[in-house]
Amino acid sequence: MSSRAHLLNDRTAEHYRRSLTDGVGRVADRLARTERPFTGVTPAELAPAVSSIDLDQPLQDPGAALDELEDVYLRDAVYFHHPRYLAHLNCPVAIPAVLGEAVLAAVNSSLDTWDQSAGGTLIERRLIDWTAGRIGLGKAADGIFTSGGTQSNLQALLLAREEACRLVRKNSETAQPTSAILPRLRVLASECGHFSVEKAARLLGLGPEAVIPVPCDRDRRMRASALEQELARCAEEDLVVMAVVVTAGTTDFGSIDPLPQVAALCEAAGVWMHVDAAYGCGLLVSPRRGHLLAGIERADSVTVDYHKSFFQPVSSSAVLVRDRSTLRHVTYHADYLNPARSVAERIPNQVDKSIQTTRRFDALKLWMTLRVMGADTVGELFDEVVDRAADAWRLLDADPRYEVVTEPQLSTLVFRYVPEDAAGIPDSLVDKANLHAREALFASGDAVVAGTVVDGRHHLKFTLLNPETTLDDIAVVLDLLAGHAESFLAPARRA
Repeated sequence: MSSRAHLLNDRTAEHYRRSLTDGVGRVADRLARTERPFTGVTPAELAPAVSSIDLDQPLQDPGAALDELEDVYLRDAVYFHHPRYLAHLNCPVAIPAVLGEAVLAAVNSSLDTWDQSAGGTLIERRLIDWTAGRIGLGKAADGIFTSGGTQSNLQALLLAREEACRLVRKNSETAQPTSAILPRLRVLASECGHFSVEKAARLLGLGPEAVIPVPCDRDRRMRASALEQELARCAEEDLVVMAVVVTAGTTDFGSIDPLPQVAALCEAAGVWMHVDAAYGCGLLVSPRRGHLLAGIERADSVTVDYHKSFFQPVSSSAVLVRDRSTLRHVTYHADYLNPARSVAERIPNQVDKSIQTTRRFDALKLWMTLRVMGADTVGELFDEVVDRAADAWRLLDADPRYEVVTEPQLSTLVFRYVPEDAAGIPDSLVDKANLHAREALFASGDAVVAGTVVDGRHHLKFTLLNPETTLDDIAVVLDLLAGHAESFLAPARRA
């Protein structure tokens, strides 16, 4: 086969069809035969198989490459579609979205300029308008698709930083360079918020003291009174709060900060309000729980991750802003790409709004999902997993083997195995038992759960995003975890 025969074009369309049909068949067969979310393979077991492959000796045949892929990937992949995958914010994916993924990969549009994407540009813009409408940001809203919540949060805080510096200069009697303003900037964020806020602050040239954690209540929601105190303290110390970051669905607890109260405080202080709704954005299409996002419409910027609660393949995220003019802070013109004259000519170049240049047409996946399934169907699926989490909380709360941290608003549960005679066992040993239980379960491949630390103690975590997960699945996993924990503690009991 000639080298050109591998390139997708009019002459190789049939080769493309056969190759993808074979690949789809392999994946479909693997999905149909998957009985556990994971095989339990270890890095030491799998690494030699990958390392032994000579990448300078191609197989030439797609079928042979797929055979090899079975051994180094498909057989041992972690399958999120399995009902006993309960670990992270990874969702089973909607078939229309997978279809969209296949189309966008083949056409390979780049969403930076109109002359590379045409209809793709308009589809992405339409979806941004649709999402902004669901949030309620108003007619001046805009946004851009991103690779994920971390990038969305970074871009939102970049815009907030530039707006804060602009206002400082506007209100100052003397010209101040950005370098003189940056040390005064602060970000107030929930202590239960995402680590990407601190990462963004570092990338934006702010010091480690720039992000101030705001205490949460027992339900792991930001305390509005504590935020009010921090805003007042910063004002007294001549510090500039460039943004308040609130969370609509924390990664660990699924908790939603008090958005209306925070919005009122931000408006009174003239501070940018960013809502990280990477997880909770599924409520935008929920037929029964949309009210939980009341107040989000008052935000200056919002992060949404469709690849969490809209059942989209990674990557599919967006950052939205109330005032489209703030996106100018990421606009740069290159003569070869998006010259300044294109603005006057009203050419819609998406790179004018993005911190990326080359960018995938990820919006197509959401477009296909909405056009085939509809928003209500997506929302019903998300409601199902939230319902399941509520049932699981009641199950855990009644189980004497476990302590559950808080009743969930969304679909995560953080809990801890506690032995029946815990009074005679040090907390450090109980910590190790919980760690062991998670690791042993993962090694068995029977189920996958996550872990986290709460108040200095190791806990286990369920993240439910699969409507196929039943309460029976959860009960089985709880029994497995308890069994692993007990086997770990058995020697201590005998000692």
